[in-house]
Amino acid sequence: MSLDNKPVYTGGCQCGAVRFRVEGALGDASVCHCRMCQKAVGGFYEPLVSVRGAEVTWTRGEPKRFQSSNVGRRGFCGECGTPLTYEAPDGMALTIGSFDEAESIAPKIQWGIEAKLPYVDGVAALPGEDTMADVGATDFLAHLVSYQHPDHDTDQWPPEGRS
Repeated sequence: MSLDNKPVYTGGCQCGAVRFRVEGALGDASVCHCRMCQKAVGGFYEPLVSVRGAEVTWTRGEPKRFQSSNVGRRGFCGECGTPLTYEAPDGMALTIGSFDEAESIAPKIQWGIEAKLPYVDGVAALPGEDTMADVGATDFLAHLVSYQHPDHDTDQWPPEGRS
């Protein structure tokens, strides 16, 4: 919470070049299945939460933007490509996965269901395995060095000695 008891949320892109702070209540969270949103994130659907009415501050860098239609544009990190915003005349929404605590933002509605991919509803029923269940994961992960920004604000990024 901020000093005036408004909720505060933070987030950013994968590489850390763009970070944001949202002060105030989030609006409705949703997933959109429309083809434009699928292409914007390269996924089955785009999870978004409205920040209309909240104060959004870009605390490190700022998104580049692509005019995806005559009324909407998409913000993304110009360095790593992480999708960050959907912006329209009625306000802005941020991608849920770009929040540091994305698990606290649950979608409440689906939009664009006419374009929903036919297998999406069955994904939850697929068998699931922990990462370490993959043959070779131990050896692979033993040598893995993540350059992804952590899920919290940092004073400097990338860390000294790494660029």
